[in-house]
Amino acid sequence: MTEIRPRRSVLYMPGSNARALEKARDIPADALILDLEDAVAPDAKEMARAQVCAAVAAGGYGRREMVIRVNGVESPWFAADLAAAAEAKPDAILIPKISDAETLVMIGGQLSGLWADSAIRIWAMIETPLAILDAERIARAARDPATRLSCFVMGTNDLAKESRARFTPGRAAMLPWLATAILAARAHGIDVLDGVYNALKDEAGFIAECKQGRDLGFDGKTLIHPAQVAPANAAFAPDADEIARARAVIAAFELPENAGKGAIQLDGRMVERMHAEMGRRIVALAEAIEAGEPGARAAAE
Repeated sequence: MTEIRPRRSVLYMPGSNARALEKARDIPADALILDLEDAVAPDAKEMARAQVCAAVAAGGYGRREMVIRVNGVESPWFAADLAAAAEAKPDAILIPKISDAETLVMIGGQLSGLWADSAIRIWAMIETPLAILDAERIARAARDPATRLSCFVMGTNDLAKESRARFTPGRAAMLPWLATAILAARAHGIDVLDGVYNALKDEAGFIAECKQGRDLGFDGKTLIHPAQVAPANAAFAPDADEIARARAVIAAFELPENAGKGAIQLDGRMVERMHAEMGRRIVALAEAIEAGEPGARAAAE
């Protein structure tokens, strides 16, 4: 089984706010996105770039996965952002408004030219109609190691703006788009994160959307306020009953008498060997969360 890295809660932090960057060291999010794009005014771009890259290079964020969101490829700040981010060595660089696979190939080539550390991954924001229409091809770029692609991040605000869809409880208009991105990501072995929830005071609505995202298949949710971290962590973590069921299915298939069986009966239900494989991922995720580490490898292959 491949490495499991919890990404239940992924919090955007404005790169121009030094106090926020310092405070983020104590926020229990699985990942932090230090933002140079939407959260930063044009006249503060260079200051934010220097501040964010210095913070990432200095470290001190513990287990948290560190991501720098650069400005868009067509912006005047992109080249300098990418070079500075590569030098700072975050876990990943988040690229806004990816609408085609060719852009990922181009960015991979630029990182190679910058001699960027091979461990740095690329996350792609899926936030345009073209990105949804071409989601499978964009995700397929992950099969080329040079692109470094490892995660989709849904930009639901931009999708709403460009499509003119309205935000409604349950997100009916967006469900086909979200599902398309999830399927594309899963087809090519990358993670996928749900978009942000804008109503900061609507805790019930936020929790409901977290649960919806979890049930759709997202790995976690992007967040805009530290108060959203704990509910997201709870929603996207397997609960005690789910972990217990997973362990029971794994144990049942490991019994000698079930070694050659593709399906067995357990507690009055028919379960297949694929359920044991699903169970191993649940247990690995739970163990990674419990350990408080950025990743964990299942003991059983």
